[in-house]
Amino acid sequence: MININVNGQNHHIDADPNMPLLWAIRDILGLTGTKFGCGVAQCGACTVHLNGEAVRSCVTKVSRAAGQQVTTIEGLSLSSDHPLQLAWQEADVPQCGYCQSGQIMSAAVLLKENPNPTDEDIDNAMSGNICRCGTYIRIRSAIHQAAKMQREGAKS
Repeated sequence: MININVNGQNHHIDADPNMPLLWAIRDILGLTGTKFGCGVAQCGACTVHLNGEAVRSCVTKVSRAAGQQVTTIEGLSLSSDHPLQLAWQEADVPQCGYCQSGQIMSAAVLLKENPNPTDEDIDNAMSGNICRCGTYIRIRSAIHQAAKMQREGAKS
């Protein structure tokens, strides 16, 4: 049994310690917002937070998450009102939507570390996330909007 905390809830899962965290999240816990993309940590579709750090769950062993805090897209905001989620909707970012949870999870770490990113900061932070639909300009715009929302919310 492996003990992991996902989105604030403790889970005891019966899994091979070498199982990718992605499959534990999707297949054992039934949280399907995190997507399988490439399986080799190159596309970013499977990005989750491990103790606040963006990691590729397709290559992260579930044993690495034992006793740690894992956050998936479902746990970013229980009511889907995180500034990034709202900005994503306002900017009409998704087309197919497949990569978007990984994009948002990477962007959340960026904004936590840098609440006022430049275009270059965004491009560098998001370079490991691939969008086959090419919505990069809208992604950048949404990140700027979310940063603004977070700054304005902090002032209230």
